[in-house]
Amino acid sequence: MQQLLVQLEVGPEPSEVGRARRWARSRLVGSGIADGEPLAETLILLISELVTNAVVHTGCPAVLRMLFGSGVVEAGTVRVEVADGCSRPPRQRHAGGEDTGGRGLELVAGLSDRWGWRPEGAGKSIWCEVDRSEPERGHDRGPNRHPVGAAPR
Repeated sequence: MQQLLVQLEVGPEPSEVGRARRWARSRLVGSGIADGEPLAETLILLISELVTNAVVHTGCPAVLRMLFGSGVVEAGTVRVEVADGCSRPPRQRHAGGEDTGGRGLELVAGLSDRWGWRPEGAGKSIWCEVDRSEPERGHDRGPNRHPVGAAPR
């Protein structure tokens, strides 16, 4: 089986988040996930949150990766990874009703089937996976999610 890996280097500026979304959208279409399809919208939101976290919380450049196919991920699964140069582990916050931030990793946990992080070089990689073969379940992506710090399969 083949696996397709695409990646984009992202600068430490907030404007890079929009560029990452546009780039990811075109790569999703190239992999057979139609623009506007619920799966595409979920993946774009996950990418936006992970890239935003890397840019805002580390101030370092990052690398966005998307993996399609089999190998590291199961066939039918899309894996998104964002690696940055900061070794500090991600911290899931629990935002209150009036808070304007602190919901990013909660969103990632709620929309992905699995997620976690691992050390990578001098920094870390935060990853999430969405199964293509399962029907969209909105914010309840099921019991197979891994908490922050869980190692990938």
